[in-house]
Amino acid sequence: MLAARLAGLADRLRDPAPVNAHCDLMCGVYDPAQARIEAQSVVKSAEKYQDSDDPVFRDRAIMIKEQRAELVKHHVMVLWADYFKPPHVEQFPHLHDLVWRTLKQAGDAKKSMDPEVGRKLLELIDEIDDIFQKTQQG
Repeated sequence: MLAARLAGLADRLRDPAPVNAHCDLMCGVYDPAQARIEAQSVVKSAEKYQDSDDPVFRDRAIMIKEQRAELVKHHVMVLWADYFKPPHVEQFPHLHDLVWRTLKQAGDAKKSMDPEVGRKLLELIDEIDDIFQKTQQG
């Protein structure tokens, strides 16, 4: 009996089921600040890229900027999928479009080394944050 249990445990440890969540506890902690910090990194990486003529440094700046832009998309999607609810969309009917435009802008920022593209992303995140803050008030 014990041997069968240990074999079953060994099988589960060998092939764990994939899990996707904002956090392992569904903690309920949401804040657009996470997306903002990543977007600020997108802007700074693009600026540093523009200021450098070192090809290795520039390659690193591209890689970091692309990773951070992808994290922006992740954090915005977590807010969209896990935090915002139908009453929020009723209260802020442009929320669907705002989130969509923010995700598209993050994709554009991932592809561009123009700091202005990242700044536009920050403006959209600020709009999301404004709505988020209003939903926190009541």
